[in-house]
Amino acid sequence: MKSKSTKILSAFLILLFLSCSYLMLQAQSKRVVGKRLRKVVIDAGHGGRDPGCHGQYSYEKDIALDVSKILGNLLRKNMDGLRVLYTRDYDWYPALKERHKIANDAKADLFVSIHINSSPKRVTTANGTETYVLGLHRNDQKEGAIGEYAENFAQDGGLLNPQDPMTQILIAQYSQTFLASSILLGTFIENEFKNQGRKSMGVKQKGLEVLAGSAMPAVLVELGFLNNPSEEAMLNSPQGKLNCANAIYKAISKYKKEVEKGTAIQSAN
Repeated sequence: MKSKSTKILSAFLILLFLSCSYLMLQAQSKRVVGKRLRKVVIDAGHGGRDPGCHGQYSYEKDIALDVSKILGNLLRKNMDGLRVLYTRDYDWYPALKERHKIANDAKADLFVSIHINSSPKRVTTANGTETYVLGLHRNDQKEGAIGEYAENFAQDGGLLNPQDPMTQILIAQYSQTFLASSILLGTFIENEFKNQGRKSMGVKQKGLEVLAGSAMPAVLVELGFLNNPSEEAMLNSPQGKLNCANAIYKAISKYKKEVEKGTAIQSAN
């Protein structure tokens, strides 16, 4: 039978181990704080054989591609050192899993998917923007992607070591961090649309493949309703496309500043 002193020592050692583990996890997770926004992947929804939704004379795939290219040009022109990649830069269809694989293989820091909305009615008065982040019911897939691409985080000292028993805890912290960062970016995007006088339907959660499979913060932006004649006209105009791209660009600029000073992940710690 253990003596009282032995029990006290055991309890002390357990407490010390937990305290050290907590401090190590905090230190490891905070390494993301100082991470720069270096690579952004822009995903133009649909494409090729998949036109997406349609209005009276236009298709989602074409508008999404145009806005994606304008956004990419704005980012390259105004953010020194930022690398912009596309899942597609012409009219073809990459499968959904290919899209997040492109981002994961590139070790991207951010994934932004561009789409256009539609309602069940052929012609609608529904209007406005909305931004989606990952729904919690697909968080297991997100954590799986983080684990699969563990080497993407190795520049921080090998944070995700498969031999380390704390790896699953770290992966869970990363997924929480990425969700918090995605919500922050989504909020910035919707605020920028509101600043333009657009109706914002807010930031919502949904279990979308391109968000679940990306090992990084990720958002999907719906730019408007293509079966609303007035929004279709706006989304097909050069100024309308520029306005959409500019709202996302300004939001990413704000998000970049928050990432670099650490604010972007505080709510996840």
